[in-house]
Amino acid sequence: MVHCRNRILLAASGLLVIRCCLFLTAAGRASHGNRAAEPDRAPWSERMATSEMNRRGKSLVYSRESQARWNYETGVFLKGLEAVWQKTGDERYYQYLKSIVDSYLGSDGSIATYNLADYNLDSINSGKILLTLHEKTKDESYRLAADRLMGQLEKQPRTPEGGFWHKKIYPNQMWLDGIYMAAPFFAQYSRTFHIPAGFDDILRQVTLVGVHTHDPDTGLLFHAWDAAKTQPWANPQTGCSKSFWARSIGWYVMALVDILDYFPADHPGRRQIVDRFGSTLAAIRRYQDPESGLWYQVVDQGTRPGNYLEASASCMFVYAMAKGSREGLVGAEYLEFAEAGYRGILRHFVRVDSTGLISLSCICSSAGLGGPKQRNGTFEYYISEPVVTNDLKGVGAFILASVEMERRNGGQ
Repeated sequence: MVHCRNRILLAASGLLVIRCCLFLTAAGRASHGNRAAEPDRAPWSERMATSEMNRRGKSLVYSRESQARWNYETGVFLKGLEAVWQKTGDERYYQYLKSIVDSYLGSDGSIATYNLADYNLDSINSGKILLTLHEKTKDESYRLAADRLMGQLEKQPRTPEGGFWHKKIYPNQMWLDGIYMAAPFFAQYSRTFHIPAGFDDILRQVTLVGVHTHDPDTGLLFHAWDAAKTQPWANPQTGCSKSFWARSIGWYVMALVDILDYFPADHPGRRQIVDRFGSTLAAIRRYQDPESGLWYQVVDQGTRPGNYLEASASCMFVYAMAKGSREGLVGAEYLEFAEAGYRGILRHFVRVDSTGLISLSCICSSAGLGGPKQRNGTFEYYISEPVVTNDLKGVGAFILASVEMERRNGGQ
């Protein structure tokens, strides 16, 4: 049986917009010509990666005629391809991600469409692939481009306590998203080029946003914090935004588990990051939907009218729990929680079309705070953003989660 939750939302124009996310039961019968996920086929990470490569073609490759830009969404997808390539050794994935990155780079390390003056942490995320390519090829253009991004972090505007502003246009604001965008690259760069002081700064970023966004009642993290406490969306006492947006917490826990790949074992702050990772996952676990194994768009609001089970955050939590369990950062029980979530993702969000292409549905297109649209951070705001299929943030997170689950399940 197919369940469809209609969400009727009042858009800024005053028009009613009706949207529907499709959810399938365990029976997994077809909906609108699509088949539900079929776990007995080839590994899902490879199927999704290949599907997205076929769908996107050369659209992510930069040219003067294309709409492609150096952005964080592409970077999430490329990290997924990197994981599949490293798991399988299949050069198709490597060549595809390399062709995308190469299209942006000049021999001097310049990056097409990147603007240092924006001081936008989102622009840093794809830099992780530069470091991967430099390690493999020793081509100096990758190192020079990575140096350029590192130069941004060295000059990034900061809060009075030393936290990176999310963007120059967002003064004194730290967002959970920004930790994923910048800190894993910062950690990988610091490890690669032997910059021990970098890890002290990474610890500062992780701790500041973690402390200031933490809610003592739920253990969850608010989306963002305004150090100046002046933004319309900020609590005038705490500076925190109003809601627990699932994907923002997903960015944070993915960042922590990836940072720890590079953080020195003997650094005195490593234990703090491990503990923060564990406590955040423990809070998230308490809000895992017991029926589906998934998480809601606004984490603590459950079945409140308009709320919905969201794919990208669910994939991020599965990835963080599975990887954290595999690496001994959290207990073995988190693998069970990850498995429940992954089953839910396959059952509710993954579709196979008549040609065998895989799709991921029910992804929040984007969400933020302030800006020209004066996004106010309320529950009503977060559920009003468009819900889409095959957004790269969701697809990349699904591939990463799938690779982790396949490592635990013999490759399938």
